[in-house]
Amino acid sequence: MPAQLRAAGAILRRTQVEIEVGLKRSTIYQRMQEGTFPRPVRLGERAVGWRAADIERFLEDPAGYRASRSEDEARDE
Repeated sequence: MPAQLRAAGAILRRTQVEIEVGLKRSTIYQRMQEGTFPRPVRLGERAVGWRAADIERFLEDPAGYRASRSEDEARDE
């Protein structure tokens, strides 16, 4: 979904993220562990999603993306 059609603060589910970034689930989770892909936010007991803004920031420089320390700490709260 193009960025201009998203509501501010939109949350993307995994299948949407896979389509947008061109990576499969296993690669996304591997890169999250390496700190080279945005961490998801917990939506419920068994559901997560990614902030659209985090995915857009990743897409600006996929090879150079590094999850920020504050981003990881905010997810743990």
